[in-house]
Amino acid sequence: MKKIGILGGGQLGRMFIQNALNYPVEIHILDPNPEAPCSKIAHRFVVGDFNNELDVLNFAKNVDIVGIEIEHVNLSALKKLKKLGKTIIPDPEVLEIIQDKGIQKDFYLNHDIATAPLKDKNNLPNVQKLKKGGYDGKGVQLLSAENFENCWGEDSIFEEQADILMELAVLVAQNQSGETAVYPVVEQVFNPEYNLLDYLISPARIDEETAQQAKDLALKVVKKLNSPGIFAIELFLNHDGSLWVNETAPRVHNSGHTTIEGNFCSQFDMMLRTLLDFPLGNPEAKLKSAMFNLIGASGYTGKAKIQGLEKILNLPGHSLHWYGKKMTKPGRKMGHSTVVAQDWDGVIQQIETIKKEVKIISE
Repeated sequence: MKKIGILGGGQLGRMFIQNALNYPVEIHILDPNPEAPCSKIAHRFVVGDFNNELDVLNFAKNVDIVGIEIEHVNLSALKKLKKLGKTIIPDPEVLEIIQDKGIQKDFYLNHDIATAPLKDKNNLPNVQKLKKGGYDGKGVQLLSAENFENCWGEDSIFEEQADILMELAVLVAQNQSGETAVYPVVEQVFNPEYNLLDYLISPARIDEETAQQAKDLALKVVKKLNSPGIFAIELFLNHDGSLWVNETAPRVHNSGHTTIEGNFCSQFDMMLRTLLDFPLGNPEAKLKSAMFNLIGASGYTGKAKIQGLEKILNLPGHSLHWYGKKMTKPGRKMGHSTVVAQDWDGVIQQIETIKKEVKIISE
């Protein structure tokens, strides 16, 4: 029985394990939080720092394959493990590109991948992105003459502001044999208060030509990265019809959560297939679907409670995914709701009901 080691024990790892339990595999998790979402369901849970070289090396001794659910992990350990012949997915060199947004930007520019042009720091307005440490919209801000004094002093890149019509994402899987699977394009709607995903719609409400261009662009990114794994490519669709790659996540992703109920093969099943070099599954959509992030409400910190759950359990296409986090705080991802329907009206109506009725509060 293959032993798969995952660096990171958050909600992505939890959903990965929930799917992997259907297979004859063992899932081992390394995470610094003893109460991480994976802690109660992994075959083996190790409390340790995935950013610490020794912790990663010791953890990997007991597994056949090493994967990730978070990209901010120790690269030197993964490079040593690769030299020793351990299977590491995605490749450590890919993580090195992704971890630094400056290197990631150069990768797009050097491979003729459409992306927002770089700008000089003082050429306003522009978008500042911290090179390291940003996630879920953190480490990104719009700068103008009015707020330039808020410019971060940390190492950053500065980009031209996109003229965004819609934010899109495409999941692409590639196994060790080079086989690829491209998911339908999804449409992302962001929460302006927390600058993270509010809800998404799959497939995106765009024309077929634009959808194919987005899929082709995402596939180009993955082919140039030249590594097995599952990748989420986030895109800007501008008002003039152009598409720009914003960022790439080298792992399962929030934008792929609807695939559990809405697609023939979920992103978590596809992740497992890439790790084991199995044939890839069918990425196509079974139904229209949408996902709404359940985040901690403003003004509530403490032991989490779902307010209004009973009112949405009667929705015809609803599925709840609770991440098992004990404590809530404003803006913290606590779970998500997925809805499916035959048409757009069906999914939008259900999402509006969830937004109205559900609130994550504290006891």
